[in-house]
Amino acid sequence: MNLVDVLSGSKETVLAEALRALERARLPHYEEAGTEVSRRRLEELFALVTRCLGERNLAPICQHSETVAAERYAAGFGIAEVQAAFNVLEESIWRVVVPQVPPKALIEATGLVGTVLGAGKDALARKWVSMASAQHVPTLDLSALFAGTHS
Repeated sequence: MNLVDVLSGSKETVLAEALRALERARLPHYEEAGTEVSRRRLEELFALVTRCLGERNLAPICQHSETVAAERYAAGFGIAEVQAAFNVLEESIWRVVVPQVPPKALIEATGLVGTVLGAGKDALARKWVSMASAQHVPTLDLSALFAGTHS
């Protein structure tokens, strides 16, 4: 069975489960945005995952992730909030893929999904860190860990 077909056929299940998980996480900016916006964002990410899988091309999710990082950073989101959206979608995808993909194809399927979402999360984190390191950010100030190391 084709992985993209499995995911496409289970789109509503994946999105509904991911949205419930996102709501349970009680992330401030996602709660503020509301269910409709959160679902639309998850749906867009899901579409990118299936597109990248179908095309065997990571560029679309990497570009999207960099854009999302810039937008969410500017809006004051924490990186953990945005990464959580990727994570809940990934978990929901696994719950569909594992039982539906034949065991012989499961290793490849998990590798493909993991690669696409991993590339997206990596691009998001790299962009986020580059933006955060361009200005003083208290959460990145590690100097307090080294207090008293100079005599």
